[in-house]
Amino acid sequence: MSAGTFTPSPGAAPVSRMILAQTALETRMLLRNGEQLLLTVIIPALLLTLFSAVDIVTVPTGEGGTGKSVDFLAPGILALAVMSTAFTGQAIATGFDRRYGVLKRLGASPLPRWALMAAKTLSVLVTEVLQIALLTAIAFALGWSPHGNPLSAAVLILLGTAAFSGLGLLMAGTLKAEATLAAANLVFLLLLVGGGVIVPMEKFPGAVQSILGLLPISALSDGLREVLQHGAALPWGDAAILAGWAVLGLGAAARWFRWE
Repeated sequence: MSAGTFTPSPGAAPVSRMILAQTALETRMLLRNGEQLLLTVIIPALLLTLFSAVDIVTVPTGEGGTGKSVDFLAPGILALAVMSTAFTGQAIATGFDRRYGVLKRLGASPLPRWALMAAKTLSVLVTEVLQIALLTAIAFALGWSPHGNPLSAAVLILLGTAAFSGLGLLMAGTLKAEATLAAANLVFLLLLVGGGVIVPMEKFPGAVQSILGLLPISALSDGLREVLQHGAALPWGDAAILAGWAVLGLGAAARWFRWE
């Protein structure tokens, strides 16, 4: 029988097309999930608005006490948005996909497992773009005056995304779904308070500051603050901390992630 007798010809689509299709699906599922939408969009937006408008926590506002609270808060809230999507939201969603056998079934499809992880990562990046656009608009409405090079901020956000994604996938691939749900939300709350997002690191004792400064959320929030509030170049120390967490998290996830 000559080639082309049967049309369309059966077979898998190109990997690039499968990744894009899976990315679109993952993004739609995330945006349709009310709980995840609350965590990734509504909570950061409310925190930014509330703490910028109401003097609840005293924050450093620049030399001589000048400046606005939103200039300090906006970079930290952007870091929180990255963590909420790349770590908390991804860990919970992937954990329940694993529990219900979704990952097992996708693993048996023509979509390679590495391509599935790539699609999840691209979905995280798409969601972060939407988050950052919304939070930036809110911050500008509140009087935010950012400084520095946006490319430096983008590098920090990409490193932070890699770090939090690795940690989220590690948690989702090793713990039960219910344990992942509880642990991811607990870590989110603890890092919200102790990661320099809203409460300045100077409020903590010196020894505690040294430990908290090594956390990925602290490195991301401090790095973004150095760039966007103080106009500094790329803070290599914070970038190195994020890169280290990214290597550890992604490496551990690749080693111990269980698909079933």
